[in-house]
Amino acid sequence: MEAAKITIVYDNTAFQKRLRADWGFSCYIEAYNRRILFDTGASGPILLDNMKKLNIDPGKIEEIIISHDHYDHTAGLSDLLQINPVKVYVPADCSFPAGAAEVIRIREPQKIHENIFSTGALDDFEQSLVINTKKGLLVVAGCSHPGVEKIFKAASQFGKPRALVGGLHGFSDFALLRDLEMVCPTHCTQYKLEINYIFPQKYIPGGAGKELFYG
Repeated sequence: MEAAKITIVYDNTAFQKRLRADWGFSCYIEAYNRRILFDTGASGPILLDNMKKLNIDPGKIEEIIISHDHYDHTAGLSDLLQINPVKVYVPADCSFPAGAAEVIRIREPQKIHENIFSTGALDDFEQSLVINTKKGLLVVAGCSHPGVEKIFKAASQFGKPRALVGGLHGFSDFALLRDLEMVCPTHCTQYKLEINYIFPQKYIPGGAGKELFYG
């Protein structure tokens, strides 16, 4: 097994000040020789400009995972597909993205590639990405609308969750983070300060341009 690298491309804050912050989320994932874009933010021009400044070539993205059908996770999709019409994985009830080479509709938990999984469309609405590493599972969430507990339960069929990256909205059941080694709350997370206070050794701040390695 190998380590996964995540580069946050789009976030409410900017870790690298040369990048533009905006309400939304997207991250570029490199794991097991796959190059995956998870979500696409709220603006195609901002997404592509941040990618350019990060030296991420949109033409080399092999597939796109859409967590859920909200504009701040999908609005950059059409601009990117005009450059690179790749395969797109969406929750089963998500609106059909025009311009994709292929659309895979996800309803149940499933393997996408070796050691890379989807939790399935929890509450028929939102999927999270799960990457198996030698340290355990890295879970990437868009907004965690179904709840972190439900996401972890779905992910647990593939291993033990040990790291969490992404938006957590109003999540406050902080005990669920106790067994993690790393948590990077981004985008819509309301209680970043509290998570940082309770778990200072696990907490990693996000922001556009932040690079994370796990595994």
